[in-house]
Amino acid sequence: MISLFNEENVINLMYSYNPWWKTGQVQDDFDKPIKRIPFYEAMKVFSNNEIRRIALLSGARRTGKTTIMYQTIAKLLKDNVQPKNILFVSFDNPILKLGDINQVLDIYRRNITSDENIYCFFDEIQYSNEWNSWLKVLYDTRPFIKIMATGSASPVLQDKAPESGLGRWTTIPVPTLSFYEYCELIGVFLPELPPDIKPTKLYLLKHNEQVSIMQKLSPLQSHFIRYLQVGGFPELALSRDDVYAQRILREDIVDKALKRDIPALYSIRNILDIEKLFVYLCFNSSNIISIASIAQELDGVSRSTIEKFISYLESANLIYVSPLLSNGPKKILKAKDKIYISDAAIRNAVLMKDDITNNPTELGIIAETAVYKHVKSFHYDSIASIGYYREGSSNKEIDIVVKYGKFSAPIMIEVKYREDAKISENELIVEKANSIPNLVITKKIEDFGLFSYPNDKKIYKIPAPVFLYLLGYVQSRSYVINQ
Repeated sequence: MISLFNEENVINLMYSYNPWWKTGQVQDDFDKPIKRIPFYEAMKVFSNNEIRRIALLSGARRTGKTTIMYQTIAKLLKDNVQPKNILFVSFDNPILKLGDINQVLDIYRRNITSDENIYCFFDEIQYSNEWNSWLKVLYDTRPFIKIMATGSASPVLQDKAPESGLGRWTTIPVPTLSFYEYCELIGVFLPELPPDIKPTKLYLLKHNEQVSIMQKLSPLQSHFIRYLQVGGFPELALSRDDVYAQRILREDIVDKALKRDIPALYSIRNILDIEKLFVYLCFNSSNIISIASIAQELDGVSRSTIEKFISYLESANLIYVSPLLSNGPKKILKAKDKIYISDAAIRNAVLMKDDITNNPTELGIIAETAVYKHVKSFHYDSIASIGYYREGSSNKEIDIVVKYGKFSAPIMIEVKYREDAKISENELIVEKANSIPNLVITKKIEDFGLFSYPNDKKIYKIPAPVFLYLLGYVQSRSYVINQ
């Protein structure tokens, strides 16, 4: 019986994966013109010759990880790297799954190039046998090889890091599009903004300056509603059929992760249990969860299994887990986590909510989900802790808190995405000692400004589309300027 994993088949696959070996360039529909922040992060790791690291891109399916690799390949070709010194393969291919990285490289070196200076791009690396061990060997024995890899399920990337990756690779998260990136992708053009603008510092500007910024960004309102509906998956954002986009999202992203990626990586036999858990979390996105309550709801699933499944879903980039950072001076509450679905559109697709525009409750849930995702992505490489606060005496809660350290004032963010703009002091936990006013994320573009309460307590209202757009604008600008 002839093995499918043989030299002839692998060489044929390589030529189909690497058309630049013949043409000298990446085809236009692969080399997208818009470059996201993870691209710059990956290039920083990939091109550093003094501190060698393998760049591992981790994110859900269809977030653009493979596009980042093609953009990197295009840059290498423009920098006059020999085309056959660049190898791209996807280990999601059923034939390549039968081999390992070392076997693939041996065939490549024997038949394509013997040059020591090669650039390897491994897509869906988690499906390669003993991938972590082979990356370790390559890193330790072949110092002239540059490697970039992707994984739709980061559980493996993260779990194996202490074992093999310490000092050898850097994991770069690739979240779904930020609202700024979404607007850039669909071609929303706005008037020029001040170069030093920061959403957390708007309250320091004069009122007329704030008004000017809000006027410039007012067209974002309509785009933001659609962003909440279809989410930040690049291909789906460009679709003209939102209902069809939701179906693709459900079938090609959620189902494959739940029914194929996670079960294959963790040898889960009862797939239905993790599916039921994910639906439960979709219903309860942005809420504090109780493992005991989930176990009761999912009759027959143990608490320990639920905890494991939640960690699998988080590592597979389907959810965020937001911890309790503080529960006030009395600390009487047992620490429980909040759960956010990693992109609001995933929740919409799973629950089959194809029109949430007239549902204030749903809009509030997914708006908070979007805010958390942006804040988490903005701080992914910082030392900041991101979670929520809850005051033990009153049960009042701050939705999102960014805490930099013991002696730094935390950024407190409360999402009030609703028609009624009035906010009473009783609704908020406002610390008068905090030098930064609480940020209250509102719905209407005209609902902004600094408001004071008794005892020198302050909040700053900022509309959700403005806050999220400016977060992405600031982050993207910092990367572009530094290139």
